[in-house]
Amino acid sequence: MPSAQLVDLKGKKLGEVTLDDSVFGGEPNTHVLHAALLRQLANARAGTACSKTRSEVRGGGRKPWRQKGTGRARAGSIRSPLWAGGGVTFGPKPRDYSSSMPKKMRQLALKSALAARADHFVVVKDFNDLKEAKTKAMAAVLKSLELSGKKVLLVLDRTSAQFEQVERSARNISGVKVLEVNNLNVKDLLECDAVLTTEQALELINNRFKQTPADDSAPAKAPAKKSKAKAEKADETAEKKEEKVAKAPKSPAKKKTEESQAEPAPDTTSRKKKESADS
Repeated sequence: MPSAQLVDLKGKKLGEVTLDDSVFGGEPNTHVLHAALLRQLANARAGTACSKTRSEVRGGGRKPWRQKGTGRARAGSIRSPLWAGGGVTFGPKPRDYSSSMPKKMRQLALKSALAARADHFVVVKDFNDLKEAKTKAMAAVLKSLELSGKKVLLVLDRTSAQFEQVERSARNISGVKVLEVNNLNVKDLLECDAVLTTEQALELINNRFKQTPADDSAPAKAPAKKSKAKAEKADETAEKKEEKVAKAPKSPAKKKTEESQAEPAPDTTSRKKKESADS
């Protein structure tokens, strides 16, 4: 099972913290990681680039000169794409670059990113020794943890008492990005050189992505119950329909047809034999 060293704010080793094997121990799925990263980059695009075509540029309604006899090239508008100040041919227009991804793929991508960065985790007990929200104090902490000058992803639990203080201390340091546990994403995990987090935040990450055998077996049983209930419901509706048909009053036309069907058909063969004998 993978583990990370637990240190205090001065870099002194306090012990080891176990990283959940179902989250950090798996082999990173590079294909899903790549797809998730492309999706995140595409979803971040504004898609607001817009250029004007010749019909949208102001002016150019009058023909600049007559078609023939001037010796110059024929022209119909001063806003032609060939002219300076004219429209743009096949230029960009506002569009939506965003794409979707199934929930299970997104979870797998995050778990793969965490597994790829498992060796780069630095876990501190807490930030209680950070007495005030000062950039200088956080810079000293990073220096003692040998993280100064590196790209550091600081992952914190928003419910902790020190969240706001630590966030204000770190947000102005170059190369340091502060994230909540719920906002963990593939891009930031892959870009950073080290992930600095607290013991409490690490426990939340483990619990968020941890799989239990009960969770795996529960969805398999649900469809069976559903299909059984559906079958029972179908039987009930069929029985009700039969009862309705039996109770419904019969129309006169229907009665006649039933009576005609009940009457025996006339014996035509014996009549024909009799007629042939008489002749």
